[in-house]
Amino acid sequence: MQNLKVLRRSLGASAAVGLLAMQQAHAALPTGVTTALTEAQVDGVEVAGIVLGVIIAIAAFKFIRRAL
Repeated sequence: MQNLKVLRRSLGASAAVGLLAMQQAHAALPTGVTTALTEAQVDGVEVAGIVLGVIIAIAAFKFIRRAL
């Protein structure tokens, strides 16, 4: 009987947390924030491309030195 009460209390708490999580409002971000995030994404892709290019250049240089 005690286990049934604990189970019922746990299920009730889980349901309450689920309902509260679903009722949260999601506000729209200001346009300045979205613009800044988009610019940061573009910058990040550019930096990643440069890093990848440097890694490829180092690997090619090592490959050429080993061949000689």
